[in-house]
Amino acid sequence: MDILNKHPEEQQDEQNDLDAVQEFGESGKNAGELDEKIDRSSVDTEIEDIEEIALELDKTRTLADEYLDGWQRARADFSNYKKRIEREQADLYQTISGTIVKQYLDVVDDLALAIKSRPQSGEGAEWANGIELVFRKLLTILENQGITPMNAQGEIFNPTLHEAISSEDNEDFESGEIIEVIKQGYMIGERVLRPALVRVAR
Repeated sequence: MDILNKHPEEQQDEQNDLDAVQEFGESGKNAGELDEKIDRSSVDTEIEDIEEIALELDKTRTLADEYLDGWQRARADFSNYKKRIEREQADLYQTISGTIVKQYLDVVDDLALAIKSRPQSGEGAEWANGIELVFRKLLTILENQGITPMNAQGEIFNPTLHEAISSEDNEDFESGEIIEVIKQGYMIGERVLRPALVRVAR
Protein backbone atom coordinates (compact mmCIF):
# COMPACT_ATOMS: atom_id res chain seq x y z
CA MET A 1 0.00 0.00 0.00
CA ASP A 2 1.25 3.41 -0.94
CA ILE A 3 1.99 5.66 2.04
CA LEU A 4 -0.05 8.44 0.42
CA ASN A 5 -3.08 6.25 0.47
CA LYS A 6 -2.62 5.40 4.13
CA HIS A 7 -4.82 6.82 6.75
CA PRO A 8 -3.31 9.82 8.53
CA GLU A 9 -3.20 7.97 11.84
CA GLU A 10 -1.25 5.12 10.24
CA GLN A 11 1.13 7.59 8.66
CA GLN A 12 1.70 9.21 12.04
CA ASP A 13 2.43 5.83 13.69
CA GLU A 14 4.97 4.93 11.03
CA GLN A 15 6.66 8.33 11.41
CA ASN A 16 6.77 7.83 15.15
CA ASP A 17 8.37 4.43 14.61
CA LEU A 18 10.99 5.96 12.31
CA ASP A 19 11.70 8.69 14.80
CA ALA A 20 12.03 6.13 17.58
CA VAL A 21 14.46 4.03 15.52
CA GLN A 22 16.52 7.13 14.69
CA GLU A 23 16.46 8.28 18.31
CA PHE A 24 17.49 4.79 19.47
CA GLY A 25 20.35 4.77 17.00
CA GLU A 26 21.59 8.15 18.16
CA SER A 27 21.16 7.07 21.77
CA GLY A 28 23.16 3.91 21.14
CA LYS A 29 25.88 5.91 19.44
CA ASN A 30 26.03 8.33 22.36
CA ALA A 31 26.13 5.43 24.79
CA GLY A 32 29.04 3.90 22.90
CA GLU A 33 30.88 7.17 22.94
CA LEU A 34 30.21 7.48 26.67
CA ASP A 35 31.50 3.94 27.27
CA GLU A 36 34.60 4.75 25.23
CA LYS A 37 35.17 7.94 27.25
CA ILE A 38 34.75 6.00 30.50
CA ASP A 39 37.21 3.31 29.32
CA ARG A 40 39.79 5.94 28.35
CA SER A 41 39.38 7.77 31.65
CA SER A 42 39.82 4.48 33.56
CA VAL A 43 43.01 3.64 31.61
CA ASP A 44 44.41 7.14 32.19
CA THR A 45 43.74 6.78 35.92
CA GLU A 46 45.46 3.39 36.04
CA ILE A 47 48.49 4.78 34.17
CA GLU A 48 48.73 7.65 36.64
CA ASP A 49 48.50 5.19 39.54
CA ILE A 50 51.27 3.03 38.05
CA GLU A 51 53.48 6.08 37.49
CA GLU A 52 52.96 7.18 41.11
CA ILE A 53 53.77 3.68 42.38
CA ALA A 54 56.92 3.54 40.22
CA LEU A 55 58.00 6.96 41.53
CA GLU A 56 57.43 5.88 45.14
CA LEU A 57 59.36 2.67 44.46
CA ASP A 58 62.33 4.64 43.09
CA LYS A 59 62.28 6.90 46.15
CA THR A 60 62.14 3.87 48.45
CA ARG A 61 65.03 2.19 46.65
CA THR A 62 67.13 5.37 46.85
CA LEU A 63 66.40 5.69 50.57
CA ALA A 64 67.21 2.01 51.14
CA ASP A 65 70.53 2.41 49.31
CA GLU A 66 71.38 5.43 51.48
CA TYR A 67 70.53 3.50 54.66
CA LEU A 68 72.59 0.50 53.49
CA ASP A 69 75.58 2.69 52.63
CA GLY A 70 75.37 4.45 56.00
CA TRP A 71 75.08 1.15 57.84
CA GLN A 72 78.08 -0.30 56.01
CA ARG A 73 80.17 2.80 56.80
CA ALA A 74 79.12 2.69 60.45
CA ARG A 75 80.00 -1.00 60.63
CA ALA A 76 83.43 -0.38 59.07
CA ASP A 77 84.06 2.55 61.43
CA PHE A 78 83.12 0.43 64.43
CA SER A 79 85.35 -2.43 63.23
CA ASN A 80 88.29 -0.03 62.83
CA TYR A 81 87.57 1.50 66.24
CA LYS A 82 87.46 -1.95 67.84
CA LYS A 83 90.77 -2.94 66.23
CA ARG A 84 92.38 0.33 67.33
CA ILE A 85 91.18 -0.15 70.92
CA GLU A 86 92.47 -3.73 70.94
CA ARG A 87 95.83 -2.58 69.54
CA GLU A 88 96.08 0.20 72.11
CA GLN A 89 95.20 -2.21 74.91
CA ALA A 90 97.83 -4.68 73.68
CA ASP A 91 100.43 -1.90 73.54
CA LEU A 92 99.46 -0.73 77.03
CA TYR A 93 99.69 -4.27 78.35
CA GLN A 94 103.13 -4.69 76.80
CA THR A 95 104.28 -1.37 78.26
CA ILE A 96 103.07 -2.25 81.75
CA SER A 97 104.42 -5.79 81.54
CA GLY A 98 107.73 -4.52 80.20
CA THR A 99 108.05 -1.95 82.99
CA ILE A 100 107.46 -4.61 85.65
CA VAL A 101 109.51 -7.39 84.09
CA LYS A 102 112.41 -5.10 83.24
CA GLN A 103 113.14 -4.85 86.97
CA TYR A 104 113.76 -8.60 87.09
CA LEU A 105 116.12 -8.75 84.14
CA ASP A 106 119.05 -7.90 86.41
CA VAL A 107 118.20 -11.03 88.42
CA VAL A 108 118.18 -13.02 85.19
CA ASP A 109 121.61 -11.57 84.36
CA ASP A 110 122.98 -12.60 87.75
CA LEU A 111 121.65 -16.15 87.35
CA ALA A 112 123.17 -16.32 83.87
CA LEU A 113 126.59 -15.26 85.24
CA ALA A 114 126.33 -17.79 88.05
CA ILE A 115 125.60 -20.59 85.58
CA LYS A 116 128.40 -19.42 83.30
CA SER A 117 130.97 -19.83 86.09
CA ARG A 118 129.41 -22.94 87.57
CA PRO A 119 131.63 -25.59 89.18
CA GLN A 120 131.96 -28.80 87.20
CA SER A 121 132.17 -31.29 90.09
CA GLY A 122 131.34 -31.81 93.76
CA GLU A 123 128.48 -30.33 95.72
CA GLY A 124 128.81 -27.06 93.84
CA ALA A 125 127.88 -28.82 90.59
CA GLU A 126 124.63 -30.09 92.12
CA TRP A 127 123.89 -26.61 93.43
CA ALA A 128 124.54 -25.15 89.97
CA ASN A 129 122.05 -27.63 88.48
CA GLY A 130 119.39 -26.26 90.83
CA ILE A 131 120.28 -22.67 89.87
CA GLU A 132 120.05 -23.54 86.20
CA LEU A 133 116.62 -25.10 86.75
CA VAL A 134 115.38 -21.87 88.39
CA PHE A 135 116.96 -19.84 85.56
CA ARG A 136 115.23 -21.84 82.83
CA LYS A 137 111.90 -21.65 84.66
CA LEU A 138 112.25 -17.88 84.85
CA LEU A 139 113.02 -17.68 81.13
CA THR A 140 109.90 -19.77 80.42
CA ILE A 141 107.78 -17.35 82.47
CA LEU A 142 109.24 -14.42 80.56
CA GLU A 143 108.63 -16.14 77.23
CA ASN A 144 104.98 -16.75 78.19
CA GLN A 145 104.69 -12.99 78.66
CA GLY A 146 106.03 -12.42 75.14
CA ILE A 147 109.55 -11.57 76.30
CA THR A 148 112.37 -13.27 74.41
CA PRO A 149 116.18 -12.87 74.48
CA MET A 150 117.98 -11.48 71.45
CA ASN A 151 120.46 -13.57 69.51
CA ALA A 152 123.01 -10.81 69.02
CA GLN A 153 126.24 -12.85 68.99
CA GLY A 154 127.82 -12.74 65.52
CA GLU A 155 125.16 -10.39 64.13
CA ILE A 156 125.85 -7.05 62.47
CA PHE A 157 125.51 -4.14 64.87
CA ASN A 158 122.06 -2.52 64.76
CA PRO A 159 121.66 0.68 66.83
CA THR A 160 117.93 0.03 67.25
CA LEU A 161 118.66 -3.34 68.90
CA HIS A 162 122.16 -3.05 70.32
CA GLU A 163 124.17 -0.66 72.45
CA ALA A 164 127.92 -0.69 71.80
CA ILE A 165 130.18 -0.25 74.81
CA SER A 166 133.36 -0.55 72.72
CA SER A 167 134.58 -0.65 69.13
CA GLU A 168 137.82 -2.56 68.58
CA ASP A 169 139.97 -4.14 65.91
CA ASN A 170 139.56 -7.88 65.61
CA GLU A 171 140.80 -10.00 62.71
CA ASP A 172 138.31 -12.76 63.46
CA PHE A 173 135.29 -10.51 62.84
CA GLU A 174 134.19 -8.29 60.00
CA SER A 175 133.71 -4.58 60.52
CA GLY A 176 130.44 -3.88 62.34
CA GLU A 177 130.09 -7.47 63.52
CA ILE A 178 129.33 -8.09 67.20
CA ILE A 179 132.32 -9.64 68.95
CA GLU A 180 130.73 -10.33 72.31
CA VAL A 181 127.45 -9.81 74.13
CA ILE A 182 128.19 -8.25 77.52
CA LYS A 183 124.57 -8.07 78.65
CA GLN A 184 121.71 -9.92 77.01
CA GLY A 185 119.08 -7.86 75.20
CA TYR A 186 115.37 -8.69 75.32
CA MET A 187 112.37 -8.13 73.06
CA ILE A 188 108.74 -7.82 74.11
CA GLY A 189 106.73 -8.72 71.06
CA GLU A 190 108.18 -6.63 68.23
CA ARG A 191 109.54 -3.95 70.56
CA VAL A 192 112.92 -3.65 72.26
CA LEU A 193 112.53 -4.12 76.00
CA ARG A 194 116.23 -3.76 76.68
CA PRO A 195 119.00 -3.36 74.09
CA ALA A 196 121.92 -5.75 74.18
CA LEU A 197 125.23 -4.37 75.46
CA VAL A 198 127.88 -5.49 72.98
CA ARG A 199 131.46 -5.16 71.80
CA VAL A 200 131.72 -4.37 68.09
CA ALA A 201 134.51 -4.98 65.57
CA ARG A 202 135.88 -2.01 63.64
